[in-house]
Amino acid sequence: MRVFKLLSIALITASAVPLAARDRDNVAGEAALSRITERRDAGRPVDCINLRDIRSSEIVPNTAIVYRMNNGTLFVNRPSGSGILDRDDILVTRTIGTQLCRIDIVNLVDRNSRMMSGSISLGDFVPYSRLPKRS
Repeated sequence: MRVFKLLSIALITASAVPLAARDRDNVAGEAALSRITERRDAGRPVDCINLRDIRSSEIVPNTAIVYRMNNGTLFVNRPSGSGILDRDDILVTRTIGTQLCRIDIVNLVDRNSRMMSGSISLGDFVPYSRLPKRS
């Protein structure tokens, strides 16, 4: 019985460390996303965005993908499985048609090894428009 208690304590302690690190990563990711979207107003989520309008994309580790559009709008996508997003990943998306949509799968490729590091499923795209300048 004593061995069982010791094993239980060891398992609880071992699982607490990754949870603490994961929580810290989530807080850091949310803070980074907040800095990116500050002074912007969130709009109604949409299912798809036009590929031709995307100027660039940015990974917010463990949190989201931010798509910067030609018109200055940001679209934030919080994909299913975002916990594996890493700033050093390359996003590889195969689309059918001219839009990137919430049902699309994005493969992640490690920038250094060029090995696939995972896949995520895109969610809704939330637009963030610039707030009007104060006069």
